[in-house]
Amino acid sequence: MTLADILNENAIEVSLKAKDKKEALLEMVNLLEQGWGIKNKEDILKSINSREELMSTGIGHGVAIPHARSNSVTKVLAAFGKSEKGVDFNALDKKPVYLLFLLIASEDASNAHIKILARVSRLLKHNYFRELLKNAETPQEILSLIKKEESKHL
Repeated sequence: MTLADILNENAIEVSLKAKDKKEALLEMVNLLEQGWGIKNKEDILKSINSREELMSTGIGHGVAIPHARSNSVTKVLAAFGKSEKGVDFNALDKKPVYLLFLLIASEDASNAHIKILARVSRLLKHNYFRELLKNAETPQEILSLIKKEESKHL
């Protein structure tokens, strides 16, 4: 399973409006609804917020990867958001977040959840790739960049 398999253009936003973590998480869950037609976004938002209470998923370098498991989905799904101004996400490095990948998996997809989380982390550790994503202007461009970068690492 690749990130491109669980992300689609309708679940990508290149200009998030959120200013803080709470707004960003709501906006990202709305992207899941828009892109994948999820039915119980309140349950998913609750799962994501519960995970964030344990420790921020703002991993530094302007990146956050909020993630959780929920019975409201039957497989792993993703959404991507980009913020021009940055979001106060309580990141580990205390800097704003500009790139957000939201991952939600079914309760029984633990293995797939961990694998895709690791894949996203590997892709985003490269500064050049983060910069390409920051400079992308359309959902189609974001998805194309992800597919191209993933193909290098398969």
